[in-house]
Amino acid sequence: MVAHFEGQQKMAKKDKILIVDDEQINLDFFEVMLTKLGFAVETAEDGEEALDKVKQGHPDLIILDNIMPRLSGWEVTKLLKSEPEYARFRNIPIIMFSAMDDVKDKIEGFELGIEDYITKPFNFSEVLARIKAVLRSRDLSEQVIQRERRLALVESLNKSLVYFTSHLKKPIAGLLEAATENKQNDPKAVAEFVRLVQKEAKATLAALDGLQEEINDLEGQGDRMKAEEISLDDLDVKYQRHFERYRERVPGEPG
Repeated sequence: MVAHFEGQQKMAKKDKILIVDDEQINLDFFEVMLTKLGFAVETAEDGEEALDKVKQGHPDLIILDNIMPRLSGWEVTKLLKSEPEYARFRNIPIIMFSAMDDVKDKIEGFELGIEDYITKPFNFSEVLARIKAVLRSRDLSEQVIQRERRLALVESLNKSLVYFTSHLKKPIAGLLEAATENKQNDPKAVAEFVRLVQKEAKATLAALDGLQEEINDLEGQGDRMKAEEISLDDLDVKYQRHFERYRERVPGEPG
């Protein structure tokens, strides 16, 4: 129940979509429709403004027109996907709009790193379906990465336990050997044995404290990662909501 509630909390965060188009009618349409469907929407009228909006707001998805003033959609994509200045935005998925239906243009777009390509005039139902598919794919990728990180934490913990147990054997074996050879009637030998026990006990307790701190830290990281994970069912519910809202309306669709 707790994990499901945490998943619902994460799902409550609105996906932010940046719409980039030099046609105001398209910007207005997408802003109104996607906002009503539960998305947070930012808009930009050209490529340079788009790059500024990316830096300011780090959107979850960019819907980008190809033919624009200042910087074209291709140029914006190249900058986002390859320039060091935009490295932290490299994984933002991009859906490219274009009035050109040429196969070469589509291939070029996919080679640059876009996730989808939609030819104008568009159908909003199709666009919404593609938005859902791209965002769901992004979320699935993020979940895979999260699970890989959790596995790495478990592996790190296992290595710490192996290291600790292997290094604990030697001092324990030394104590057993000393106890076997100890002459109980020799006060000096008994005192030396007690000193050895105290020394090894302190070292072992210190090692245990260090191991416990590492375990607590790794468990804390693992719990935080687990809380951020979303199940496949939760993902389906998340994006199904957008379609349910859309079905309640029959909007006009500009091209």
